[in-house]
This record gives sequence, C-alpha cells and structure tokens, in this order.
Amino acid sequence: MQFETIIGLEVHAQLLTESKMFCRCSAGYASADPNTHVCPVCLGLPGALPVINHGAVQATIMTGLALTCSIPEYSKFDRKNYIYPDLMKGYQISQYDLPLCGGGVLPLVIDGKRKDIGITRVHLEEDTARLVHRTANGETYSLVDVNRSGVPLMEIVSEPDMRSPEEARAYLMALRQILRYIGVSTANMEEGAFRCDANVSQRTLDGSVIGPKVEIKNMNSFRSVERALAFEVERQRKALRDGEALVQETRGWVEDQGITVSQRTKEFAHDYRYFPEPDLPPLVLDRAEVDGIQSRMAELPTARRDRFIEQYGLNEREAELLTVEREVADFFEVTVDGDADRAREASNWITGEIFALMRDSGLELDDVNISPEQIRELIELVGEDTINNRTAKEVLVAVHETGKSPREIVEERGLAQVSDEAQLLAVVRSVVDEHPDAVTDYQNGKKAAIGFLIGQVMKQMRGTANPGVARSLLEQTLAERVTS
Repeated sequence: MQFETIIGLEVHAQLLTESKMFCRCSAGYASADPNTHVCPVCLGLPGALPVINHGAVQATIMTGLALTCSIPEYSKFDRKNYIYPDLMKGYQISQYDLPLCGGGVLPLVIDGKRKDIGITRVHLEEDTARLVHRTANGETYSLVDVNRSGVPLMEIVSEPDMRSPEEARAYLMALRQILRYIGVSTANMEEGAFRCDANVSQRTLDGSVIGPKVEIKNMNSFRSVERALAFEVERQRKALRDGEALVQETRGWVEDQGITVSQRTKEFAHDYRYFPEPDLPPLVLDRAEVDGIQSRMAELPTARRDRFIEQYGLNEREAELLTVEREVADFFEVTVDGDADRAREASNWITGEIFALMRDSGLELDDVNISPEQIRELIELVGEDTINNRTAKEVLVAVHETGKSPREIVEERGLAQVSDEAQLLAVVRSVVDEHPDAVTDYQNGKKAAIGFLIGQVMKQMRGTANPGVARSLLEQTLAERVTS
C-alpha cells in the first residue's frame, strides 16, 4: 500500500505582556521563586473575577493579521472544562467557536516551490500552572508552581496541509520567525514559550484506507518534532500494512528512546463541555483599532527579504541569512544607512565575521560588543585604503574586546596600511633575497609563487602592507632579476 501522510500542528505561544491574561500578576515567572506571582484570580479562588488583558488581545490580532487571517467583529471567551493537577479551578478560560482570528495562510518555500499552509484559527487563552516532578527516597512526587498559571497563551492551529515531518519543521521555523519579527513572543521552545502538539494520520493514495488521527505531545525542539513525526509515520504505516487496529489517541514523545508511547485516548471537543465564560463580556472589536494595529506592524520577514534583494542588490542566499532574525536585519540596515553601495560589504561583514564571532563565542547579536556604526566605520577604513581586509578582521576583534572605535584602534596600534613605495620596496627586496626557491619557481612559470612572496611581505609588515602596491613592486623586482 502506498500512503500519504497528513499532518496538522497546534502551536501554543506565550505572549510578551507584563501582566497575566486575567489579573495584574507579573507574567515574568521564569526566574521567580515558586508561587510568588499569584493572586486569587490565577489561583482560581471562589469569587475571584477575571479582567481581559488588552495588550494580549492586540498581540493576538497582530499575529492573525501577519498570517492574513480575518478578524471578526465579534469574539468571546469560553470555559474549557477538564481536571488536571496544574489547573486549580478545574477549567481553563479559552476560546472555542468564536476565536479572535481565523482563515489565514502561512506560505512556505519547500524545495524551491511555494506551498501555502492554511491557518484554521488563532485564539487566546490562559496558560496552566507548572508541575515540577521530584524523586526522594526512591519515590516520585510532583509540586505545583502557580507562577505560570494565567500567563497569556496564544494557540495557532494549522490546517492538516503538511505532508512530511520536514514540512512540519519548516512550518514551525517560519511561524516562530514571524512571531519574533512582530514582537509578540520570544517563541523560545527551550523555555516553554513555544510549544507544539502534532496531529498525524495516514491514508492510502486511492483513499481506500484512512487511519485515525494521533496526537503527539512532549516535543521541546524542532528536531524533536521532526523525529517524533518520522517515528509515528513509520509506526502507523507498519500497523496499517499489518492489519493492526489503530486508535485515535494522544501519545508522548520519549526523546532518549526516540519513540512515542500511548498516554490516553484522544478527547473530542464535547469532552471539554465548552460554554461561554460567564464572568467575561463578549469582545466587540473596533475596526479602527484593528487598522491601527495593522499600521504599526513590523515588516514581515518574507517581504523584507524580497526588499533586500531589490533595494540592495543582494542575492537570495544573502538576503535569507540577513532576515532570519529581525535583530540581524535591523543591524544590517543601520549599517548600510541608506547607502546601497555599502550593502554588499555590510552583508559580507555581518554574515561572515560577525556570525563567526557569534558562533565561536556562543553569543547572540545583542551581546556582541560591536555596533552597526563601528562596522560602517570599518568599511570606510578599508574603502579609503587606510587598512586592508586582513587588518580589518584584526581590528574587528579588538573592537569587540575593547569597545573602542575602529579608527582609535588603528591609530593606537599603528595598523594603518603602508602604501609608500620606498618603504615597501626595501621589504620586497629583502623577501626576494631570502626566498630564492620561490623566485626560481616564479621565473619557471609557477605564477602562484608570487602569492607566497606577498604573504612574506605582509608578515614582515605585520599585515599593514598595501597588497596591491606590494604585488606591483614584487612583479617589478622579479622582472628586474630576470633581465639582470
């Protein structure tokens, strides 16, 4: 049997608000002591009344607009009823039949071809508390930290439009990029701010066999999502080929074993007994406010990449690298400062030396002690022949280490490029005298030997020799040696 894989993803993203979804408690729980950011509302105490966080509503609308969703005039919150230790009041305030956003699209480029992944809905809810599992004296137990309870949580539900684990990973990366660009979430999976549940099933190409939908949880990285889906695809296909019965269920991903395991049978919507939240009024959205949110949105990554290609003459690879993160794209544009002629050099320095520095030191761009203005100054120093590219790389490291400007470092360390022919000629003649074998190789037609000799000149000049002048003087000197 030939199968087709059907994948849909449900992503929960914590929103970047100062306070929680329905109370004034701080949403910054990550470094707080357990159960210190709590109040009667997020503890779920009887009689406590929730109040809607306006900023969270705006962030959700912004996300919907970024995903080309429609924003209805009318929305509401609902109670989602279920019993679990991290849900003190026995229900979660969420949205069901009238979400804030619906019917959008997230475009992907897969193997050079565009593929649109449908967005079913983007709705707003509150996060649950956090269970901390411990072991003592050979027994396990769980503690409840309520700090996370009530943090604004946005759920983005895709259509089942993905056909492979690789497509699912690409979708998640593109979605995270958008959320970071518009500034509504850190979308860090390792911190739990970007969590994914996957629904996967199989069907035969002729439609004669359609397997049940299985939900996968407990995936905490893009790699985990791809691995879990790949395992589940093969598990389901083997079961269907062998005539085994598959059930609609929820399975957990076990990272260290590389397998999924059954957790429980899958719930249906009616199991949650949704009904309108009686303590919150319906939301009537002002069209003028939605238009205002649209006008304040940052340029999206795909649009920015295309603009970099057109405006700055970059190729697709360069533009892609520069727009993966909004901070990098902003850094590039400040460096260019409106001068398109500077764009290629700026791109080379950022995607080359800056990225290498970040990679080697394990730093994020914000932690690199180099500003766009300093990169611009470095480009100017090379352009005016004050220093060469080799010296410029040395200066860049010194800028990061000291925070001083490139010009200061060049002046303090005597790194200015030497173009004086009389000074360089003495060094060139010395190098030619010291390396007769290289001279012979050059005279015998091995023109690459001159590269070695230029390197020796640069070594004696501590990298400050003007390579063009040094080459010219070497060629002249070598020619004189032939005729003499």
